[in-house]
Amino acid sequence: MVAGFAAMLCGCGPQGRPVDEPAPDRETPAQAGYLAPPAVVGAQPLDGQILLTGQAAPHAAVRLATPQGEARAVAADAQGRWRLTLPPATEPRLFGLSMTAAGRVVQSQGYLLVTPQGRPVQLRAGAGALTLGAAGPPRITAFDFDADGGAVVSGVAAAPGAALSVRVDGRQMAEGRADDAGRFSVAFGQPLTQGRHALEVASEGVEHSAVIDLSPAAPLTGGPFRIGAAPRGVRVDWMTPGGGVQSTVLLG
Repeated sequence: MVAGFAAMLCGCGPQGRPVDEPAPDRETPAQAGYLAPPAVVGAQPLDGQILLTGQAAPHAAVRLATPQGEARAVAADAQGRWRLTLPPATEPRLFGLSMTAAGRVVQSQGYLLVTPQGRPVQLRAGAGALTLGAAGPPRITAFDFDADGGAVVSGVAAAPGAALSVRVDGRQMAEGRADDAGRFSVAFGQPLTQGRHALEVASEGVEHSAVIDLSPAAPLTGGPFRIGAAPRGVRVDWMTPGGGVQSTVLLG
């Protein structure tokens, strides 16, 4: 990606501070042994609420917190599995996910966004947004970009490992390949100009298209993120650890 995208994202507090930021004197993974970060596996409606399921270290204390500091916690079982319910909401919500295990706090990469329908999406700094759970049918799921025009398109391919070709306004812009689960995130080799563009992703004889709007994000004066409507989806402008702003458009 074009310079300006940061590498990893911790949840941010009301003034852009990281949520549950580890203290400087905590042991590093190299000192204490690597612990895989907690992750959401899926989400589904349950009795009017949203049931999140995930994986963490065995018996870890799992914490889901909003940037405003509201938090919910649950203990993982002996296999590291955990379940947590969220109340219904009419707007998408953003959370920071962390766990405490063996006296250490481990952050999940990025923000967790949950739509009112229960769709969980991991927002990743410097990378494409990842829709969690079952991959679903082939489609473009997200488009990420920064102020410099660096961009990533993400989605589900026709088959695992499928080769992909990305065109913008009819011009070849990038190539990539789906992973073993059939998901893809393809970074563009050069920046895009501001304005509307026609995006096409072709794979295994299947082509998907979308119109994207690379309008710059307005200053985040009300907090570390802003969620609003976008054509065919939702747009999230959010602050990265380096102080820049990344925009994620969730499609479909």
